[in-house]
Amino acid sequence: MADTGIFCTSAEVLQKAGAKASATSKAEAYTNSFVAQAESFINILCHTNYSDTYTTLNIDKKAILKEAASNLAAIYVISYDFSGFTTRTEAEDMINILWARFQQCIEILSASTNVTFLNNA
Repeated sequence: MADTGIFCTSAEVLQKAGAKASATSKAEAYTNSFVAQAESFINILCHTNYSDTYTTLNIDKKAILKEAASNLAAIYVISYDFSGFTTRTEAEDMINILWARFQQCIEILSASTNVTFLNNA
């Protein structure tokens, strides 16, 4: 099976999910689903269908979309099964860090001054 994501790859998601994530949730079929869900959620949050215009976006906007999507998809991978982590707190700390950066990415993509900057970059 091949990567089907637009904003990020399964490999980028797995780097963020870490070595202790469930083998099942790290399978490409799962990560492809998680990435598709993350991409749709980002589009809705930003009121912009970046999936349809991705190839025309500048490199800065693509990088922020990549970070946002891989962070959220990695949260889904980790959340699927905590049993491989040393403690539940370890998994939750990873999720909290990924969520904080996801939120920052959405804020950057949504703020009108940043939208102007990113469109003109």
